[in-house]
Amino acid sequence: MKYLIVGLGNPGLEYENTRHNVGFKVLDGFLNDDISFESCKYGSRLDISFKSRKLILLKPNTFMNLSGKAVQYWMTKEKLNLNNLLVVTDDIALTYGAIRLRPKGSDGGHNGLKDINQILSSNNYPRLRIGVGSDFEKGRQADYVLGNWSSEQEKDLNSLISSATEAIKSFCTIGIDYTMNNLNRNKL
Repeated sequence: MKYLIVGLGNPGLEYENTRHNVGFKVLDGFLNDDISFESCKYGSRLDISFKSRKLILLKPNTFMNLSGKAVQYWMTKEKLNLNNLLVVTDDIALTYGAIRLRPKGSDGGHNGLKDINQILSSNNYPRLRIGVGSDFEKGRQADYVLGNWSSEQEKDLNSLISSATEAIKSFCTIGIDYTMNNLNRNKL
């Protein structure tokens, strides 16, 4: 079994610690001293094995709003269907620390998901939504998601990332239904 796990974010040091890059942060949770991401077409890639599954971790370098190009390229290259894709993204509709797995859904106003939906001509793919909260004034959403984590949020960030990486492992081994049943009722 092979899975493409795509963490959404923006390339570049100026975006590294922003809420919008939580997808990249979650994939970085798989790193250790022996492995690292390597540059590839449309992003950075890390292949890992977990319980006889191949996980292709991808951090697109196409910027958030053009993520669909990278997703489509690697889905085609690896000959994967939509059930073997998992997109990891930030979500302002969820309180900070909430993690939700869904088998499909709308873009919810998220431009990265909107581009993926448009390029794939489908919204029928699993996504792992990471709650970043919505502590911003009306009209300041972009500033909020492109802003750095608050000091309060940073205290729990490692635990949030760890929970998300465990959810990815569960999705790839036990399946989406069991993982959703366990994950979606818990909060950080």
